[in-house]
Amino acid sequence: MTSEQRRLFLRNAALAATASTLPRWAWSNPPTLQSNPFALGVASGDPTPDGVVLWTRLVLAQPAQMLATHTVRWEVAHDARFAQIVQKGEAPALPQLGHSVHVELHGLQPARWYHYRFMLGEAVSTVGRARTAPSAGDLPDALRIAFASCQRWEHGHYAAWRHLVADQPDLVLFLGDYIYEYATPKNTSDLARTHSLRLATTLADYRDRYALHKSDPALQAAHAACPWSVTWDDHEVQNDYAASAGHTGRGDATSFLMQRGAAWQAFYENMPLRAASLNRPFPDTRWDALQVYRRLRWGRLAHIHLLDSRQYRSWQACRAPESPSAGAVRSSSCADLADPMRSLLGTAQEQWLDTGLATDAATQDATRWSVIAQQTLFSPRHYPSGTVTTDNWDGYPAARARLLQAVAKHKPRNTVLLGGDIHQNYVCRVHANADRPDSPVIASEFCGTSISSRSGTTQDKVDAVVRHNPHVLLARCDLRGYGLAHITPTQWTTTLRVLDDPLRADSGAGTLARFVVQDGRAGPVAT
Repeated sequence: MTSEQRRLFLRNAALAATASTLPRWAWSNPPTLQSNPFALGVASGDPTPDGVVLWTRLVLAQPAQMLATHTVRWEVAHDARFAQIVQKGEAPALPQLGHSVHVELHGLQPARWYHYRFMLGEAVSTVGRARTAPSAGDLPDALRIAFASCQRWEHGHYAAWRHLVADQPDLVLFLGDYIYEYATPKNTSDLARTHSLRLATTLADYRDRYALHKSDPALQAAHAACPWSVTWDDHEVQNDYAASAGHTGRGDATSFLMQRGAAWQAFYENMPLRAASLNRPFPDTRWDALQVYRRLRWGRLAHIHLLDSRQYRSWQACRAPESPSAGAVRSSSCADLADPMRSLLGTAQEQWLDTGLATDAATQDATRWSVIAQQTLFSPRHYPSGTVTTDNWDGYPAARARLLQAVAKHKPRNTVLLGGDIHQNYVCRVHANADRPDSPVIASEFCGTSISSRSGTTQDKVDAVVRHNPHVLLARCDLRGYGLAHITPTQWTTTLRVLDDPLRADSGAGTLARFVVQDGRAGPVAT
C-alpha cells in the first residue's frame, strides 16, 4: 500500500467511524438537521457590565462535516433586524469540543439589551436576546431573576419554560440537573414522552443527552430570551456522586473518573460558560476539574454567589461504598454525620464564599442583596423518626453551621438562599442556629420545585415536615414550575409559579404563593 493509499484508507475509515456515531436522537428528523446546523438553538450567559458569553452548538449530519472545523460568523446588534450592528466576528466550531461555540463579548454598554445571531454558510440561527449587567457602582431600580432546576425529559414537558419567557426575566439561574443520565424506564405508561438513549457513560452519550434536551422548543426559547448563569448537580454525571466517587465507591474509581471527565466536558460544550471555567486553555484542557462556582454582580443591587456542591463534597455519611444512591440514616446511629471535617463545598470554596460575604458587608451600601444560589434545600428538615437525608445539607450539618456562622459574623445587609434539587417548593426562615428555632433569623430561603422531574414523595409526608419545623413557612410537592424573584433596593418578592399539568406541552400555569422580604428584615412573609 502506497502512502497515498494509506492516507485515503485512514480517511475513509475515520469517516465511517464518525458516521456510525451520528447522535441517536437525531435520526428522528434528519432532513431538518441537514438543513439547520443551529437546530439546538442559541444561548447567552454570565453577563458583566461590558459583555456576555454567546453560545451555540452546530448539528452536522454529514460525516465529512463532523470531522472538520467550521468557522461560524456572529453578529450583535441594538435591534432584532440587525440594522444597527455593534459588533461582529468569527469563531471556530471545533470537532474536539462537539462543534460548540463560545464567544466572550467585551466593549458593550452596561445595563443594556442586545440581539445576537450566528451564521454558517447560508444558514442563520434564531435571534437571541442578551443583556449586560449594570456598572459596578450603580444601584438599579429592579432585577428579575428566574430560578429553576431538574428537567427530566420523560417526566414532563417543558411548558414551564414557555411561561418563564412570558415573565420576562433579566437573568435565569439554573441550579442543576439540566439533563438526566438515565435510559427511559421500561414502564412508560405514566410518562409524558420517551427517548431511545441508553444510560449515559461516554462523551458521545452525554452529547446526545444535551442535544435531546436542547431540541425542545420551549427550552430553546428560554435560552434565547435572556442570559443564563448555570451550575450543575449530580445528574449531569451520575445520581448522587460525590467528588471523585461514584457508584464504584471510594476505591478504584478509574472508570468513574473517565465517565465524570466525559460528562464535565459535555457540560462545558453545551453551556454558555467562559473559558475561565477550564483548568487549562484548550487544547491542553484536562477534564478532571471545572471552575463552576463564581460570582455575578448586578451593580450594588445584588451580588450572586453561584456554588458547586458536587465537585468537592465529602462522601455521604454512612453510605455503603457500592450503593447506587445516598439515602436516609438515623442520626443516632451515624457518628460520621457529626464529623466537623466533612464538607459539602470543600474548604477552598467555603473560604471563597466567606470572603465574598465579608466583601458584601464591607460598607452599608456595598451590596443590597447577597444571593447564595446553590443546588438543594439549605434549611434542616427535622423528622420525628430522627432520620436524616444525607445527600443535601442535612447530611453535612457542620458545613451548614460554618456557612451560618459566616453570615452571622459578616452580617451582609440582606442574605437570600436559592435552591432546587428536591423537586418541591420550600420557603423558610434561616436561623443562626439550624437546630434552635429561637435563635435569630439571619437569612431567607426559597427552594424551587422542578421544571419537570417528579418529587417521589407525598404531600402528607411534606405536611408532617411543616408541623415539626416551625422555620418552614411553605412546603409543597408534586408540582412542577419555577421561581421568579423581583428584586428592588427595598424589597425582594418571590413568586412560585406552577404548571396545571406537566404532562401537557400546552399546560397553563398559575401562582402557588408569593412571599416578600423587606430590606433590613430577614425572613420571608406571605402576601
